[in-house]
Amino acid sequence: MKTVWAAMLIGSSALLIWILIRNKMPFSWLKGFALHLIAAAGVLYVLNYSGWIADMYIPLNPITIGTVFVLGVPGIALLTGLQMTVM
Repeated sequence: MKTVWAAMLIGSSALLIWILIRNKMPFSWLKGFALHLIAAAGVLYVLNYSGWIADMYIPLNPITIGTVFVLGVPGIALLTGLQMTVM
């Protein structure tokens, strides 16, 4: 089964790269995506270690960074509320 998943990953990655090269898409969207992702991780890092949210730690993992990346400030509020509910 792992072979099937690996073959699907390789095949879909090759097709994606082929489409990107064929359409000659500008890579400015990749730069914007990377900058937003780094900004989301940076905001979570600053919130964790600055003490703005007292006795609260939001872990830096792909789920929390993705939530802040997609939702922005409401994503931070969502994660804070979720963390308060769990604690």
